Amino acid sequence: MRILIAGAGAVGGYFGGRLLEKGEDVTFLVREKKYDQLQQNGLVINSVHGDAMLKPKLLRTGLPSEENFDLILLSVKAYHLEEAIGNIKPFAGEGTCILPLLNGIAHMDTLERAFGKERLLGGLCFIESTLDEKGEIVQKSDIQEVVFGEIDGRETGRISRIREALAGTKASFRYSSEIVSEMWSKYLFISMMSGLTTLTRSPVGPIRDTAEGRSIIEGLALEILPVMKSLGANLPDDAKENIIKKINAVGYHMKSSMQRDMEKGLQTESAHFFKYLLDAAAEHRLPVPVLNTIYMNLQVYEKRREEQKERG
Repeated sequence: MRILIAGAGAVGGYFGGRLLEKGEDVTFLVREKKYDQLQQNGLVINSVHGDAMLKPKLLRTGLPSEENFDLILLSVKAYHLEEAIGNIKPFAGEGTCILPLLNGIAHMDTLERAFGKERLLGGLCFIESTLDEKGEIVQKSDIQEVVFGEIDGRETGRISRIREALAGTKASFRYSSEIVSEMWSKYLFISMMSGLTTLTRSPVGPIRDTAEGRSIIEGLALEILPVMKSLGANLPDDAKENIIKKINAVGYHMKSSMQRDMEKGLQTESAHFFKYLLDAAAEHRLPVPVLNTIYMNLQVYEKRREEQKERG
């Protein structure tokens, strides 16, 4: 199976590297700067699950090519999605499967318009990884899982072939017959964590320490769940109790990736996470005061960030 990894960052580089390490036919589609870096230094993974130094096959974005791939793994920030779609389109033939690992749900409609529903798989990932100053991938926790499956839950011939190709690596690639439900569950968790931690500029522990914080946690769950259900989310009846337990179980000092992006002065996926929910809430006339406050806070941050960029 020919596999194309769109990008070679902390997520795509890690999981693509594990597949390459296993011996799969993997190619990375990267920008010119990353191309030069990988040509010179290789793809380097420093991980508690085993280090690797690999020499990957590379393609540069923007150059003409007639190559097609069986599977394209797409792991980009939501604000780079349209650019990524343009980059991978030349490599997506009629039989190509697209496996997106973005957070949230809104990207699925965008990808369906670009490639058609029949070429899409459902997917998500859990990983704590980053790039160091040398461009090497650093992964120092137990969490390193991709979850994937057919959107309609069927176990098709193509998903069986993909399962075989993704099996047997040092990372976890897990098949799910209920991938859409799992995507919604993760969306609920990251919306809660991102909303709480960016609003307060605090790890989750101190939020849980106060009665006011615990009240906001419950209130946010009570706002998000009806909105997600209005969008067709298949979430269990005890979803509120489950998500609050999950928020209470994470480490005291845990921050969301969106909060970490804010601390670094980076762009956030605020529209992808929160505007999508707010638009649905407005359409169904659902009250969401905490969600509105979270999004307003992120808009203020993004505006200030743009002004600072303009000033140089």
